[in-house]
Formats: sequence, C-alpha cells, structure tokens
Amino acid sequence: MKMYRLMTFKESVRIVPNLFGKKMEEAALIMLREKYERTVDKNYGIIISVQDARVHSTGKVLPGDGAAYFDVEFDALVFTPAVNEVVEGEVSEIVEFGAFVRLGPIDGLVHVSQVANDFLSYDKKQGYLVGKQTKKTVKKKDLVRAKVATVSLKDSIPSSKIALTMRPEGLGKL
Repeated sequence: MKMYRLMTFKESVRIVPNLFGKKMEEAALIMLREKYERTVDKNYGIIISVQDARVHSTGKVLPGDGAAYFDVEFDALVFTPAVNEVVEGEVSEIVEFGAFVRLGPIDGLVHVSQVANDFLSYDKKQGYLVGKQTKKTVKKKDLVRAKVATVSLKDSIPSSKIALTMRPEGLGKL
C-alpha cells in the first residue's frame, strides 16, 4: 500500500446560504475543506487536502434549513501509514525515551530500545542519543530510515500514534 493516495469520495454536501453567490463547485470545496482537511478517518488515514469537487445534482432544500444539499464527488489526498512499510524522515525531536521522526502530517516515535542494536543513553546536555558500544549518535535533524511497527489512528492527529523501529539491518541513520 502506498502511504500517500489520491482517493475519490461521494457525499451529500450542505452548502450554507452565504456561499450561494459562488459557483457550486467552489462552494462545495469550501465546505468539504472545512469539514475534512487535517482530520483522521480510521478507515482511510489522515486527510491532508480536498480538491476538485464535482457537483452531480441540482440541490435540495429541507424545510426549516436555509442551506442547500448537493450530491458531490471529490478527491482527497490521504496519508495512510501501513505496518511494515519502510519510511524515511527527519528526526524532529529527541527525548529521553526515544526519537520522533517527521512522516509528513504526523510524527512517528522510535522508542530508545528500537533505535539501534546497542544500548543507547540520552545525553541531555547535547540533546542526542548515543550508543554505549558503537558511540553512534542520533540527533535532531538527522535523516533516518525506519520501519512502521504499529499504527493507532484515533479521532485526531495529536491522539494518533505511529511506532517505528530502526533495528533491522539496512535501517537507521542515513
């Protein structure tokens, strides 16, 4: 599976009256972006952007609701991390328990036990992890290659978690 995918969705979109002066495609796009961009869908992943709204109906008005509802088809760029996928990213933060790696819209965590086949300690003064035997270091802004170990998508980006490992051969600091 590819981590980034362009997917097509269909749904009924509620367009509020203050957008009636715009082209319906443009109004639908405004409403869809507001609803979906930077959100998490447990089935598809993180929705990064919505584009190319195509209106397929004349619209319906429900009694008591001033808005109009249109059947719309639209494309969305979706980030879907998959277990065992090999990824490359920049270390965004080093903490006592591991390294956070930037994976586009979300950071993954490489626990200190998964950084290398060596005992690592945190050098608080220098802000990096250092191997006891190899003396190799991992610090902020290093480029690394890792494998996705687990993915836990929740209802928001901050509450979603991705665990990474850099222990298998061929992975680690580039």
